[in-house]
Amino acid sequence: MTSPVWGSVGVGAAWLVTVCLLLAGVVGCVLPILPGHLILFMAAVAHRLMLGAAGSGLQWWSFVILGVLMAVSQTLEMVSGAAGAKWFGGTRWGALGALVGAIVGMFFMPFGLLAGPLLGALAGELGLARQEARPAVISGVGSVVGTLAGIGIKLAIGLVMIGWFFLDVFLIG
Repeated sequence: MTSPVWGSVGVGAAWLVTVCLLLAGVVGCVLPILPGHLILFMAAVAHRLMLGAAGSGLQWWSFVILGVLMAVSQTLEMVSGAAGAKWFGGTRWGALGALVGAIVGMFFMPFGLLAGPLLGALAGELGLARQEARPAVISGVGSVVGTLAGIGIKLAIGLVMIGWFFLDVFLIG
């Protein structure tokens, strides 16, 4: 089949690239070093570019759905630590600290993934909310629990994205 972007690419080669990107995307949903959902989205884009509109089976609105799922996942990832701190009884300062810690922690992967929200929640509770050590630590642990729950949600959304891709390619498209 002919693609307007890459010329003639074999169907087998296109599927090999697509499956490799899908596998890398799933790994990236768990390991924060890789942008998992972005890789999953790019797998669909590459599939469409390599096989063309008619050969890929992907509809244009699938890219909208995959993009929305990607955005929802990123948002949930950012707020999961703050939500965990709040769920465990932290103050708004602890939740804000966990959110700031999650953003700063992204630059110190992989340890920053858990240490950032934990330290941010502790700093917010101890420094700004003037909490005792015990409630501050509980809030910090809540931010770690929330972050781990966020990773689980990211994986689930990634699997939904893959399911949608195959559903559109083989059943809808």
